[in-house]
Amino acid sequence: MPRSREIDVFLLPALVEPAALAGKAVVVIDVLRATTTIVHALAAGAAEVAPFLNIEDAQRLAEQIGNKAVLGGERGGVPIPGFDLGNSPAEYTPDRLSGKTVVFTTTNGTRALERCKLAKRVLVAAFVNFSAVCRELSDGNELAIVCAGTDGHVTREDTLLAGAIVTDLAREKRCQLNDQALLAADAWQTAVRLMTDRPLGMMLRDSRGGRNLIDTGQENDIDLAAQIDRFDIVPELDLASWRIRLP
Repeated sequence: MPRSREIDVFLLPALVEPAALAGKAVVVIDVLRATTTIVHALAAGAAEVAPFLNIEDAQRLAEQIGNKAVLGGERGGVPIPGFDLGNSPAEYTPDRLSGKTVVFTTTNGTRALERCKLAKRVLVAAFVNFSAVCRELSDGNELAIVCAGTDGHVTREDTLLAGAIVTDLAREKRCQLNDQALLAADAWQTAVRLMTDRPLGMMLRDSRGGRNLIDTGQENDIDLAAQIDRFDIVPELDLASWRIRLP
């Protein structure tokens, strides 16, 4: 009997140690908004995205790069003073980014990436590149999905995307799922049944991350994040250089 695929979902970075991801293909999710924004940035022509945990480290690299750098990110959901861009996908446009390095730091998303430093490969996923990510993951038997969450709390939007990926991959091959993967898949399958009356954007508005964006006047970002398959690209983190690029 062929070996079944193992898919583990971790609904928060704190729920998995880096060593547990060693040698695996890992997908990082932060729907609202870091991974959505990273996909938008590379689709807009950015050469790469350099993710950082700390504001000071990001500023230091941007100074070294000079006019080829664009500083982007947020703290507490709002733009960082002195940065060129915030964390809204709408800001990441070709006229601002073509050929540039986006030096990027966020509250949750870049922290989730850091958790994956021992992985075999790390892909960046959002609803906007959902099918492309699933296609990229069609081979391989050990996969982990790490959700960023918000301030240490599990979020609906990340859980739904994780469940959508698990559901898609489990159609093609027998899979062994951890309990968090089963929970995420159940959440997504329930959401699909409700989508006639409650579109994905509406579901994201009800989430913790969605409410935070509404409170800060950034509601339009929810609609951008809910656009399934807008892009046919799969950003990947080069673990040696710690840069996210397109293949």
